[in-house]
Amino acid sequence: MASTGVAPAQASERAQQVDQRAAVAKMVTAARARAGAKWFYWIAGLSMINSLAVMSGGNFRFVVGLGITSVVDAMARRAGSMGSVLDIVINGFVSGLFVLFGYFAVKAQKWAFMVGMGLYALDGLLLLGAKDFLGMAFHAYALFAIYRGLTAAEQVQG
Repeated sequence: MASTGVAPAQASERAQQVDQRAAVAKMVTAARARAGAKWFYWIAGLSMINSLAVMSGGNFRFVVGLGITSVVDAMARRAGSMGSVLDIVINGFVSGLFVLFGYFAVKAQKWAFMVGMGLYALDGLLLLGAKDFLGMAFHAYALFAIYRGLTAAEQVQG
């Protein structure tokens, strides 16, 4: 009888190690997908904080927020008291969309990553018109981070 030179116990132990490494790699990849997906939550939340700051008379904003909410904020300021209500409703809706993208992207749904990235890229074009280069740079970084989450989600579903 031919011998492989490896005892059955050693072969079983090696197979377990390979299985454990594969499980750890899959967990790490899933964590990367979730990290990319959570950017949508940050975008939504900080956009709403930006709008609330403008409504309360503050003059600061987070660069990770949405450019469209800044446009709505400016229009709402000109509309008077009714503008504040519309500001919250419109920006709440837009931010809510990004929360939904985050929700489905955390579940490794590729469509949520792609649609959310597309809308965020379009939003970045608004910043180009406003010559907000810091905001554009941060949009680019956030899109890169979300893209890394998308590629990890593709591997998880793989």
